[in-house]
Amino acid sequence: MNLELDDVALFMRIHALGTLSAAARERNWPVSQVSRALARLESACGVRLLHRSTHGLSLTDEGDTFATHAAQLLATRDELAGDLTGKLAGPSGWVRVGVSPALAEALIAPSLVGLYERHPDLHIDLCADDRMVDMARDGIDLALRTGTPHSDNLVARHIGEYGRVLCASPAYLARHGQPATVADLAHHRLIASSVSPPLNQWPLAPGTPVPVTPASAPTRRTARTPEAPTWQASGHTRSDNSAATLALVLHGVGMARLSELVARPHLASGALVPVLQGHFDPQQVPVYAVMLQERHRLPKVRACTEWWREWMARPAG
Repeated sequence: MNLELDDVALFMRIHALGTLSAAARERNWPVSQVSRALARLESACGVRLLHRSTHGLSLTDEGDTFATHAAQLLATRDELAGDLTGKLAGPSGWVRVGVSPALAEALIAPSLVGLYERHPDLHIDLCADDRMVDMARDGIDLALRTGTPHSDNLVARHIGEYGRVLCASPAYLARHGQPATVADLAHHRLIASSVSPPLNQWPLAPGTPVPVTPASAPTRRTARTPEAPTWQASGHTRSDNSAATLALVLHGVGMARLSELVARPHLASGALVPVLQGHFDPQQVPVYAVMLQERHRLPKVRACTEWWREWMARPAG
């Protein structure tokens, strides 16, 4: 078969996106051009690769077989190109990075100038979203995620960790006062998560008195995690988005436990103030660079992973 690799790559994007028009928009091509490329590929293979119906596109049996080999073919092409260009001129090209809006602001934005200075031929395509993206479908080369990813199709590299810190704005504390004990939080406005209940269980640090109040009582951890009692933050306000939670705290709506990465620049500037330091366990959370198996060896992806590992290892401040 006389295959054009660009047609193969386009076929894989059509398969991932589900329509010719979506693939055309991604490339800024007319749909007719995408259709001709697909017809050219099917002619080269001598088989029909996609079923076309009013319900959309689906792979034929031959198309499913072709897609498996096409993924391997494109991965080999990218790895070869990366190795050759990387040895000659250093990592280059576009890297599509999936990350939460909060990590985009706290990690990617302040570190990107340094990455470009080290690797001037790299370009970052940032996909900032709190949802868990499908890396293959969305064309993500590298995702930065918290917690431990579980998938046989992914390679995860630990690049750092961060804890959590209870914060409030000076304006909020001027209106409502500084709590002296955990029990005082029953009389304050807390901002809780509406999508992740575990984030509303704030573990007390060893030696912190266990408060019991009518308004909000702590709950002890189960037998699986007996190390500390927790304070249940029911929340005066709730948010489903980490970036929105930060904005609420900055505007004095209430207190929230923020990631240290997100809170660090605001604490340094005085826009936020730490509250009840030493009363809560910071709950160190691992951060992983997650890559598809066929892409983790690409020089451009390795360069980004190593850079952000170094950045997270820098001392605070």
